[in-house]
Amino acid sequence: MSADLIELVQNLGQPRVLVVGDLMLDRYVWGDAERISQEAPVILLHADRREERLGGASSVATLLRALGARVMLAGVVGADGNGERVRQMLLDLGVDTEAVLCDPDRPSTVKERYIGRAQHRHPQQMIRVDYEVREPLSAARERELCHAITRQMRRADIVLVSDYDKGVCTPGVLAATVTTARALDLRTVADPIRGKDYRKYHGCSAITPNRLEAGLATGRVLNTTGEALAAAAQLREQLDLEAAVVTLDRDGMAMAHRDGRREAFPTRPRAVYDITGAGDMVMSVLGMALAAGADYDPAIRLANVAGGLEVEKIGVATVTRDEILADLLHAGGGRSEFGPGLEKLRARETLARELDGRRRLGQKVAFTNGCFDVLHAGHVQYLREARAQADVLVVGLNGDAGVRALKGPGRPVHAAEARALVLGSLEAVDYVTIFDEPTPLELIRAVRPDVLVKGADYRREEVVGADFVEGSGGRVHLAQLREGYSTTRVLQTLGAA
Repeated sequence: MSADLIELVQNLGQPRVLVVGDLMLDRYVWGDAERISQEAPVILLHADRREERLGGASSVATLLRALGARVMLAGVVGADGNGERVRQMLLDLGVDTEAVLCDPDRPSTVKERYIGRAQHRHPQQMIRVDYEVREPLSAARERELCHAITRQMRRADIVLVSDYDKGVCTPGVLAATVTTARALDLRTVADPIRGKDYRKYHGCSAITPNRLEAGLATGRVLNTTGEALAAAAQLREQLDLEAAVVTLDRDGMAMAHRDGRREAFPTRPRAVYDITGAGDMVMSVLGMALAAGADYDPAIRLANVAGGLEVEKIGVATVTRDEILADLLHAGGGRSEFGPGLEKLRARETLARELDGRRRLGQKVAFTNGCFDVLHAGHVQYLREARAQADVLVVGLNGDAGVRALKGPGRPVHAAEARALVLGSLEAVDYVTIFDEPTPLELIRAVRPDVLVKGADYRREEVVGADFVEGSGGRVHLAQLREGYSTTRVLQTLGAA
């Protein structure tokens, strides 16, 4: 788990994002792929559902709205029913469409996907049919769009360019956008086309090509992370970028920055159902994080997480902040503050921030404390019962000096980090934190548990922190103890042996 990413998600705010690019309508036809047609050797799809979603730059707008951004969209639709449908869907989402122009000389772009289920199992895309015109905008329409973009940019915190090579993101439109953005001290982040000539992206703050796109643009084959970093550095220098970020699907991302940084950002393995929309999601989250004041490092790591969540869904599907937080909280793959094996050990301030994130997801927190010097079956049963009281269990672990004060000069048998490592290996334990005060009261105040757990050998009035927890609306739970088990007895048995 990564505390800095959790904090970043919680502090994204509501940035004003201007999205410039190719607007599309994504249509999905779902059904069961039952058999082979008698007319031809093709799969017969028994359709049972039809769905429409916004695609292209309008998909980026959709993703941003789901993430809590205020969105302005600039682009072109046709004077047709599909264009009207796109406009209405955008308005229903609360997207500002003042810069969405109607062009009677071109149809609205539509991508129609047919999704089949084999024997009612996981659906898979069978075929895609595109309805589009890819010629560049006319000179008059280009000028009109540039004026509209300039007006909207004065209210924006960042500009995202979603270029699907459908004729909207012309060199003229992008040059005007980048020039105005620089004059207003705004970042411009572009998701580029698949092609060899990237000159129209010159002067952007950042671009986010995928592995194939970056390879074509640099004349390289990107089989390794090192080759991707070299391609990113080449693009950054050639295009005068602040950063070039190459997305590498299962291998994460590679970044080259103007300040000399070259860094690879791995991602954890995912169940990939559909890569559609992953690039849009990466740019959306990267843009939001940068607009919130984040550096590229945490912004890219957060975009990695969101892109991973996107590929676990079918089609271009939204991802919310709560979903990202849940993934960060449950993945267990973050950077440990204390080293390998201690991924559940937290400093107090870090723990408090992460628990705030869990509470935002509606989770309840249980807390218990103790020495846990020589772990035995009684401890395991006790911790399981403690965990059953809430969604999260925090164990406050007495520091070595505290154990000596309680148990005598011969204790602890194991140092605090060793005890934390053993506790962290238990499924019932979500967090471990070490405290050095004589009592856990200050730690309890920091954790603010919903349930305070102690052993049944205590009376309610003897439980430190009980008044605080109950006064905050929580409760005290006295857990059953397993007879015949204690650390003292274990040590006496070992001594006798």
